[in-house]
Amino acid sequence: MRVVRETDSVLADWRGHAQRFEREVAKVVLGQDRVIRLITIATFARGHVLLEGDVGVGKTTLLRAVARAIGGAFERIEGTIDLMPADLIYHAHLGEDGRPRIDPGPLLRQGEDLSVFFFNEINRARPQVHSLMLRLMAERSVSAFNREYRFPHVQVFADRNKVEREETFELPAAARDRFLMEVQVGMPADDASRRQLVFDPRFHNVDTLLTEVETGVLDPDALETVARAIQSGVRSSEALEAYTLALWDAVRRPEALGIEIDGVDIRRLVQGGASPRGMSYLLRAARVRAWLEGRDIVVPEDLRAVFPEVMAHRIFIDPVYELRRERVVGDLIAGVFERVPAP
Repeated sequence: MRVVRETDSVLADWRGHAQRFEREVAKVVLGQDRVIRLITIATFARGHVLLEGDVGVGKTTLLRAVARAIGGAFERIEGTIDLMPADLIYHAHLGEDGRPRIDPGPLLRQGEDLSVFFFNEINRARPQVHSLMLRLMAERSVSAFNREYRFPHVQVFADRNKVEREETFELPAAARDRFLMEVQVGMPADDASRRQLVFDPRFHNVDTLLTEVETGVLDPDALETVARAIQSGVRSSEALEAYTLALWDAVRRPEALGIEIDGVDIRRLVQGGASPRGMSYLLRAARVRAWLEGRDIVVPEDLRAVFPEVMAHRIFIDPVYELRRERVVGDLIAGVFERVPAP
């Protein structure tokens, strides 16, 4: 019993750190409370995050603020059409003495201390680069110079805009599946935030703005331990487990529940996805959400709160509906929530 009480106390302290982390990021990113909460959930679930949204909505600012608040060693790379995997591993150049030199690239520069790796405009990079990132996200390691480099604390954040289509490469399903969440970032809904972003000069210089975010609110070296404690300390009831399995079945076979979507042949809509790994990610995220809400048991609201961001990119639909993917999959998830009774 003493150990349990000590664990509860530690998790309560860390809940305070998580709340302070959200407040620090919210200082410089307005009107994105839900997005910040989702990133917090992913951080304590030790999952990678892909942000998607229009140009200029603040994706890069958000991720820079998150990296600063998490603390630890940070590296960043810009996705370009000519970027190759070797560019992440080493940098070849001529030294001052005129001799060729090879220095560590952004992945190796910080070694095992690397905490946050930020890939800006990831869809501009070639498939070869995506393959390297797939291993980094899946195994937290890369091979180079005849040895294996490990990054035990790394969390990958990436962004892409959904407007650019030229000179871009769609992420393969395997790479997207390694992201715990794909989070949509839109314009702030409230007028006050939009007014501030446009008219307050404080938000016009991002570099200066980010100095307002406290550094190292979280301890990257301890996050893995805290994450494991959350997963073991937050339980799920048999009724919740049955509800989760019912959601899983409904996503894979929506026609069985009589779900209808305008202009969609529901019998051919879902081609695959919603794998056991995806469902395990869903439970990981739901447990963290329950913990942040001060509970030690998962409730249906926890599952529904993270379901679209964790599961939508894991639902593979007929290509004929792909151009309408965001709306169609959103309607599918809404239909599943409506038809599957919660305990």
